Amino acid sequence: MEIDSLSQSEKDLLLQNAREAIESAVRKIKPKPLDIKVVPVRLQQWGASFVTLTAAGNLRGCIGTLQPYQPLIDDVREHAAAAALEDYRFPPVQPDELAGIHIEISRLTVPQPLQYSRPEDLLVSLRPRVDGVILRDGLQRATFLPQVWEKIPEPADFLGNLCYKMGAPQDLWRRKHLDVSVYQVEEFQEDA
Repeated sequence: MEIDSLSQSEKDLLLQNAREAIESAVRKIKPKPLDIKVVPVRLQQWGASFVTLTAAGNLRGCIGTLQPYQPLIDDVREHAAAAALEDYRFPPVQPDELAGIHIEISRLTVPQPLQYSRPEDLLVSLRPRVDGVILRDGLQRATFLPQVWEKIPEPADFLGNLCYKMGAPQDLWRRKHLDVSVYQVEEFQEDA
């Protein structure tokens, strides 16, 4: 399922709201209320997003959801603040860092199960730079956004690193049939 693109003004509004949510959260001030009546209809529809923060080109936080459960604009606001303060891999963003934080938003399609018989089938079924991938083994789960293919372009390495992220041995995908789902994203970011 391919994603229908947002207009530039819709993207700009999401980025503006993400920036405001981050600044409010980091400065510990109440965020400006959102007047839903002036929000474009497509941003009022339920949507799933990930918000990725970088500083000087390095990851500084990334939080999101795989399934839509609220209006897209609210989802972006929530995950922008969470990426700044709640990503367990990083200390919370501090006020003096705000000017150097760069925001990227990924709007997700609904994940679809990927049917496969043998581990080798996965290697040819995945579409590098197109598919985000979710691996699930019982209660363990991990995902990589499609952008991760830029750093890990080989499907076998991609799956191995995803197993590692899930807390499993890197070769688990070769030894055990895992639940695999794929999704696509529309990615956009602040101007440099």
